[in-house]
Amino acid sequence: MRKLMIAGLMAATLAPAMASAQSGELRRDRQDLREEQRELRDAQRYGSRRDVREERRDVREARQELRQDWRDYRRTNRDVFRGPAYVGPRGWRYRPVAVGYQLQPSFYGPRYVIADPYRYRLPRATGVNRWVRYGNDVLLVNSRNGRVITVYDRFFF
Repeated sequence: MRKLMIAGLMAATLAPAMASAQSGELRRDRQDLREEQRELRDAQRYGSRRDVREERRDVREARQELRQDWRDYRRTNRDVFRGPAYVGPRGWRYRPVAVGYQLQPSFYGPRYVIADPYRYRLPRATGVNRWVRYGNDVLLVNSRNGRVITVYDRFFF
């Protein structure tokens, strides 16, 4: 019984350390992506076509690595992405939306806004843009006109 309790305590202390290591890895990957994008801009301004081609490849690889790390985070922290049941506005039926679609204001009101996007490792919403839950999807919406800017399908379980 004592060994079981010790093993449980060890697991409880290691889990937060693993989660923080993953978030640190995501942070470094985001930083690497920003650096690669900066180098691509410099290559486009001052470099040759070959430099631009190589930098585009580096940016693609950095994005892919960030995406894989985010998927690993999502896979290991499934409970974070298991939100309460979505209840849409009255008379609502789910229809997949795409970038450019215009939502009615009731869909991006305070009830559906994701207040803490970092919890889900979403990029920061700037200006009038807001992350909104729409069914099991997450949308980045311009709150002035309701236009969808980004769509993450099947985000929640």
